[in-house]
Amino acid sequence: MKNRLLLAAVAAATIAIAASLLAGGHVSSLLPTLLRWLAIALIAAYATSRRSLTGWILVGLLAGAELGHDAPSVAVKLQLLGTIFLRLIRVIIAPLLFAVLVVGIAGHADLKKVGRLGIKSLIYFEVVSTIAMLIGLAAINLSRAGEGVRLPAAAASQPLNLSPHTASQLITDIFPENIAKSVAEGQVLQIVVFSILFAMALALVPEPKRRPVLAFAESLSETMFKFTNIVMYVAPIGVFGAVAYTVGQMGLTVLLPLLKLLATMYIALVFFIVFVLVPILLLAGIPLKPFVRAAAEPVTLGFATASSEATLPIAMEKLEGFGVPRQIVAFVLPTGYSFNMDGASLYQSLALIFVAQAAGMHLTFGQQTVMILTLLLSSKGTAGVARASFLIVFAAATSFHLPMEPLFLLFAIDQLMDMGRTAVTVLGNCVACVVIARWEGELPASPHGSREATG
Repeated sequence: MKNRLLLAAVAAATIAIAASLLAGGHVSSLLPTLLRWLAIALIAAYATSRRSLTGWILVGLLAGAELGHDAPSVAVKLQLLGTIFLRLIRVIIAPLLFAVLVVGIAGHADLKKVGRLGIKSLIYFEVVSTIAMLIGLAAINLSRAGEGVRLPAAAASQPLNLSPHTASQLITDIFPENIAKSVAEGQVLQIVVFSILFAMALALVPEPKRRPVLAFAESLSETMFKFTNIVMYVAPIGVFGAVAYTVGQMGLTVLLPLLKLLATMYIALVFFIVFVLVPILLLAGIPLKPFVRAAAEPVTLGFATASSEATLPIAMEKLEGFGVPRQIVAFVLPTGYSFNMDGASLYQSLALIFVAQAAGMHLTFGQQTVMILTLLLSSKGTAGVARASFLIVFAAATSFHLPMEPLFLLFAIDQLMDMGRTAVTVLGNCVACVVIARWEGELPASPHGSREATG
């Protein structure tokens, strides 16, 4: 039944496109319009049968675009739906970042015990994830996909906050003077710096006094995960209202840059794999074919589920089979999922500059550096949060006072982007495990377990 609904939707959409092409004067425009709405209704029925939130987000995108095209005067009045959704997203950011950073840093007190391994891992994570972020930055600057978006005059003319013109201002503005003020003004970098310092201080507190605060942060973290999940249930309605308003204002051409953005990201991900991860493996003397066989299953699972956590058990099993000692896998892999999000880092820099380009901004190197620094700090510890990368981009865009319309366009295709960035994040952490094991001298020169790893 589900497959029949999908096939019927594809058939209706195909006929609608054909009818639209013939509607230049030979066919009434009413027929293709009805067929398009029929296709959307069938996709909605399919999403209902699959109980798929992603499917409903797609329905919201299509229905909003269609309403904006068919009845722009009605569609522009639906901005309220998008605005409410934005407010719900915005209220999540500060407590979520605080909780996950405190748990991620203060909750890893064993970093002191593992000493050299912890230092090597964190240095590796920061260097590689920063390279990924810079590749995303270069890719979007080359493709300039955001320049095809035409925002309404009111949105494009909002004051943009890319502050610091001097080095002293830049450094000063990183540090909060009042955390409540930082939260109220959406100063993400200040919230992150406060959370990191708070977590470091908490890690130095004796265990009996640290435990209650850490337990509170863990409870807050879990609560905000659930809060995020609840908000995501209304995402299709928010996307519907925002896309309807945007298309009603600007026309269907606003959707075309998304295809260019999607292509830009996947090309950049392939570039990162070929010119960063593969050379790292070669420099570490890791045999490529056995490693590819070991990593193939967790990477494929990550792409299919768009969840790095879902791959953790199978990735640990495969890497142990490859010859990586269990203690290294148990430390590097879970820590990497919080601090070495290569695919997510690449996406975040690419997506934030896309929003800035859509706003008509011509950014200097210094301004882009401020944005990348904000992303680099605020993205740590968010593994496991629904739509975490989108939330980070949203938070950064809010702190720079960027317009919200392009963010809805990003959110509408987030699932397609999430699949690619998750697969690369999983692959990056598999590479980190074997490379760090080799640096520690605990990986055989010719991993004997690689055959077992393939099952």
